[in-house]
Amino acid sequence: MTLSDHSPTTHHLRFTLTCLVSALAMGLGVASVNAAESKDLFPEPVYATLQTGNAVENVQAGQTWGEYPGAHYDAISPDGQRMLVSAKDLPEAYLLDVSSGKKLATFNVGETPQGVGFSPDGRWGLAVSAGAGTVAVIDIHTQKKVKSIAVGKVPHNVRFTADSKLVYVTLQGGTGVAVVDMTAMKKIDEIDVPGIKGPHNLDLSADESTMWVRDLVGKVAAVDIKTREVLAVIPVGLSHGGIDVIPGGRYVVTGAIADHVVDVIDPATLKVVKRIDVGQGPHGVRASRDGRWIYVGVTGTDKIAVIDATTLDVVKQVPTQGKLPFWLAVQGND
Repeated sequence: MTLSDHSPTTHHLRFTLTCLVSALAMGLGVASVNAAESKDLFPEPVYATLQTGNAVENVQAGQTWGEYPGAHYDAISPDGQRMLVSAKDLPEAYLLDVSSGKKLATFNVGETPQGVGFSPDGRWGLAVSAGAGTVAVIDIHTQKKVKSIAVGKVPHNVRFTADSKLVYVTLQGGTGVAVVDMTAMKKIDEIDVPGIKGPHNLDLSADESTMWVRDLVGKVAAVDIKTREVLAVIPVGLSHGGIDVIPGGRYVVTGAIADHVVDVIDPATLKVVKRIDVGQGPHGVRASRDGRWIYVGVTGTDKIAVIDATTLDVVKQVPTQGKLPFWLAVQGND
């Protein structure tokens, strides 16, 4: 039996096909808009550790790499080709190939790994062991751990100077920041930071004259590195969080894992100019390379909040593909 072009059944089939084609076209259109929006909001890759998801996610690409137990802190190499990831509950850190997400090497860095970092010249990787009071030095070229440097009580995170010669290490078990000479590979000094409790995370101003230290209980200290003077102790959100000097130096931002706000500090006035509600448990914070966007890992909602650095408004909440986005690494600002 054949169907006439004018039969009710034929009209129904044509209508159904038209709807399906339209729906497909709309779906493709939405996908294109989302891809374009993603490229706009994430002009370079943003990597989030998914701590209870045991994975690292490239938020820009929507791609997740698993098999990284308790993925805790991460850092991206200057050339964007390698990544270091510390484990939360194992004495390990991992070196990844960013193009594939594959594990290149596993390093025993000591009990309770914390922050990781790359030297700006790409030669060295560092991984903190809070339990051992050391920083493990990794030769990125040979993919071998070459030394563990004793730095002090309960170290937490690291920050290189731009020339790769010095490293500052927060000492969460005290009130100071260790100074490590990477040529001699030893601790050479310690900068006291009174007024805060448990130096946790840190960053440097672009000219490296000011050190910004986030503590465990809701304060940020600004320290003049040359004079060792504490310029200000600034109340911020509850407990601890990451801290980032936004490229261009207009603001310093910090999370607060026991709170729901990101504090925005004006480095000229040393005051909080805005508190941005991003959801419960913001910890890792990092701006895009051009300083246009601020990204926040919101641990309580499993989302990456995207803040417009011009208006200081949240413009997007991007769900992660695993739970507890703890730390962020951004190519070009890490």
